[in-house]
Amino acid sequence: MRARTWLVASAVLLVTGCADEAPEVAVPADRPPAVKVAAASSGGACRLLDFAVIAEHTGATFDVAAATERGDTHTCVLRAQAAVLPELTLSVTDTSIDAATFTLDVQPRGAAKVTKLGKGAYRRTVPKTAKAGPVAEVGWLADEGRLASLRWATPRGTATAEVEKAGGKLVALAKVLDTRKL
Repeated sequence: MRARTWLVASAVLLVTGCADEAPEVAVPADRPPAVKVAAASSGGACRLLDFAVIAEHTGATFDVAAATERGDTHTCVLRAQAAVLPELTLSVTDTSIDAATFTLDVQPRGAAKVTKLGKGAYRRTVPKTAKAGPVAEVGWLADEGRLASLRWATPRGTATAEVEKAGGKLVALAKVLDTRKL
């Protein structure tokens, strides 16, 4: 009996000694690599936006998108991961108003009229507040019965002239957005 136990124990030791070396395990870095995610993956009005298209039209780089929907209104907010402002917000709401009603009831007093954008459009710069810089805004009545707006909020200390220039870039961006895709 002792001989059998001795043979079994010897066989186990020999077999374990013959095994290949254990494979090396890769040690993960401190942080996993960043994965670029499309703005559209956030849903809502973000489905109408693309980070590359925004950068092409505005010169700004955004990499975070968040969407919400409430009733007939779809909203998307874009920011850079490293900063709260600037912030780009797109809101789209289903509506039954016509161009005349848009001009009378929606377009703010003093806003500049924008041509070749939907059935009616405006552009304006909202003055700075105690907590933030001026805001560029473009609003339009899209051809398919949707009211849309783009707002570019800036950090404190941003010059009004810079924001007015951004307003022109927002008009160019608004012209390539297809609100029918919601």
